Amino acid sequence: MGGPLLQWVACIVLAGLAPAAWAAHENLPNRVNDIASTKHNLSAASSNTVRAAAGETTEICVFCHTPHGATQAKAPLWNRKLSSATYTTYGSDSMDASVNQPGGSSKLCLSCHDGTLAIGMVNVLEGQGGPSNQQPITMQGVGAGGEMPAGQGTQTGFTRNLGTDLTNDHPISFTYDSALAAGDGELRDPATASHIGLRGPGVHPAVPLEPTGPAGEAQVQCASCHDPHVRSTDPTENIKFLRLNRFQKVGAPSGGFDLNNDIVCLACHDKAGDLWGLSAHAHPGVADERYKDTEAALREFPSGIQVWEAGCLNCHDPHTVQGARRLTREGTDSTASPKSGGNPAIEETCYQCHTNATESILTADGGGAPTQVPNIEDDFRLARHMPITNADQPAGTEVHDIEDKDFTEAQAKLGKGNLTNRHAECTDCHNPHRVTKTRRFNDDPAVPAAAGTHEHTTGTLHTNLASGVLRGAWGVEPIYASEEFGPPGIPTGFEVKKGVPPIGGSTAVSAPYVTREYQICLKCHSNYGYDDDGGPDASTTRPALGSFGGGTPSGTNGLTHYTNQAMEFQAPVAHRGEGQNLGAEGGASPLYDTNNHRSWHPVMGPTGRTAAIRNADASNWLEPFDNDVGNQTMYCTDCHGSATANGTAVPSGGEDGNPWGPHGSSKNFILKGDWDSGTGSGQGDDLCFKCHDFQTYPRDGGGRTGFYGGGRGDLHSYHADKIGRMRCTWCHIAVPHGWKNKALLVNLNDVGPEAGLPKGTEVCTGNDGWGTGNRPPGSSGCNGKNSGFTMPPYYLNAFLKVVNFAPSGSWSETSCGSRSGVKGRDWMRDTACDNPP
Repeated sequence: MGGPLLQWVACIVLAGLAPAAWAAHENLPNRVNDIASTKHNLSAASSNTVRAAAGETTEICVFCHTPHGATQAKAPLWNRKLSSATYTTYGSDSMDASVNQPGGSSKLCLSCHDGTLAIGMVNVLEGQGGPSNQQPITMQGVGAGGEMPAGQGTQTGFTRNLGTDLTNDHPISFTYDSALAAGDGELRDPATASHIGLRGPGVHPAVPLEPTGPAGEAQVQCASCHDPHVRSTDPTENIKFLRLNRFQKVGAPSGGFDLNNDIVCLACHDKAGDLWGLSAHAHPGVADERYKDTEAALREFPSGIQVWEAGCLNCHDPHTVQGARRLTREGTDSTASPKSGGNPAIEETCYQCHTNATESILTADGGGAPTQVPNIEDDFRLARHMPITNADQPAGTEVHDIEDKDFTEAQAKLGKGNLTNRHAECTDCHNPHRVTKTRRFNDDPAVPAAAGTHEHTTGTLHTNLASGVLRGAWGVEPIYASEEFGPPGIPTGFEVKKGVPPIGGSTAVSAPYVTREYQICLKCHSNYGYDDDGGPDASTTRPALGSFGGGTPSGTNGLTHYTNQAMEFQAPVAHRGEGQNLGAEGGASPLYDTNNHRSWHPVMGPTGRTAAIRNADASNWLEPFDNDVGNQTMYCTDCHGSATANGTAVPSGGEDGNPWGPHGSSKNFILKGDWDSGTGSGQGDDLCFKCHDFQTYPRDGGGRTGFYGGGRGDLHSYHADKIGRMRCTWCHIAVPHGWKNKALLVNLNDVGPEAGLPKGTEVCTGNDGWGTGNRPPGSSGCNGKNSGFTMPPYYLNAFLKVVNFAPSGSWSETSCGSRSGVKGRDWMRDTACDNPP
């Protein structure tokens, strides 16, 4: 017996005996049971690449099924041996399920797809053989041992020879129940989602689970997503045997699952409904770039497919490259193309699109470069950049490991207690499922803006509110026990900010979600991400310069260690405005309490020092910072990011040009301009003059600043005229985040714990107020005229000694000089500053 008759009879029998997971569903969209027209037709009559050799069997079902002599397993008359391999299963710290060894339909699929058994080896062929006497079918298009072919390579994401290491494959053989859905937070509850569940008489969910758990619990198996017998009603569409849509069909997916239009992934992963559907990666009005033909062909995507249609498959692949984590597509550090094996490297997934036009997999809708997709990769190739690659990171491997849907990460992973763990990954700052193309994080993403970054244009009221590209990321808000600059002002705790801000939701700092850019930065750039003993620069508890690839070299500006930005940027309400006598409360010696207060760049909060309060001109600041001086705030990324043109903090190229963000720069400290002991010397490219008017400060440009009075007019202009050149750090601190004195002014009459000295210590004493006296270990300078005091982190060729702090606009020569020696103009001209360097 055998031949066509047996084939026909067997198929009828097997149709009746097929397991529930493989039963047809009358409501599945655009699917038809027609195995003869699929790649699973391995018969000699097939035109497939992998098929029986000429002269071999023309039967189709025989490669999997037999009415007699089947393998003794809970399987549909299985005509193959089951692999005895032990598998390395998928796992991650953010997965709440326990993954077992493959079972159910998964074990059947792996009898071909793990590459351990020959595809053509069956139990029974044309009535001959049995489980102990297997029959070979000569195949073509297979591997050397008759196994599943390697495709682009068994270590790539473009093979269906999955091997026995399934860590790069979608998890299977795990229980999917209400408890798992609740624990994950972004899975649909199978108890309420009618399209998910076990099949039974009259019950045919579109996503069939299998009762393969230890006690018969419903589990996800290969056949939950795939039906090995179906094809699309469109013969040209490659559906990968998926029961549901391989791609998003229409519009942005919403909260409920649309069987006919939504991508299969969303059948289980709800991704907070509209939140994903309106994200910049899913919104049809934003993600409208198209795949280049070669890249679409490699992924077996339709030609011309747009990003929003590919949906989840842009970044994830359920059978991805070996070595990737969380099913990230091309997510390893392999240099092969396509990638083959390697170590986890999340950034490589992002770089598929977020790179230059030549290397991008995309082209703009209508052709040309994908101009609205920020080129992030080239910023990370600049001399100074965040440690994004494995080679850059101190641990030499990807430490980053999220814990939940909000992408939160344990403090230890950030470097707390172990600086070797410090790292930067794209998902440290961005949640790709939540980012939107909106100016603010709480704007309606259904109406995309021109960009997902903040407005920085003439007339804009500048803020520190997070933009759409930061929506839904997590961060921290410092909790302080003291307003004092220095060790007492180190945060005593942090409030973790996470979750999804509602449209039009509160912008208050107290909101439970991230509302400010700095909240994201401070989780790494404060004692939330490392230990801080409060010591001066030589303290080894804070991260060291030069300790990672792409970082600023140790010794730059005298620095060897980074500072605690949460301590520095504190913006105490009592210290806002002018006229307070709060110098001592701010960290200065009580001798310098009058007319003194803490100062800061307004990253965390406004200064309250309006142009009128400062007795200054608003035009001293460049647009848009001149619009509401004293009340506005700013971003970390107004200073940090790729280098910009003179007189602006806006990245080169405008709205769709270089990206905002501290990814990389040609300048030290990932700054937009130079910042060193020469800043202020007349170079318009220096950092300060991206926001402060170049003609007003280092040049005799007129105008009125807060440094005014004594019958000399504006004293910035006066000094520039008399000396002929200026240096910012003669008078201002070298890390201008925040400080104990007003206006970020150094005061060598009051050097304290920041240099390992008691408060009120005058340094550079001797010779009537200038010399090397009281100079602490680790410092330099003061050895004669024109030799400023350098002591990292805050003093870099500093000269200023303040005797009495004056109200802004009321300074005089008697305000300055040595507390123990000559004061006023004589001190400046004859002792310290006759010809400063």
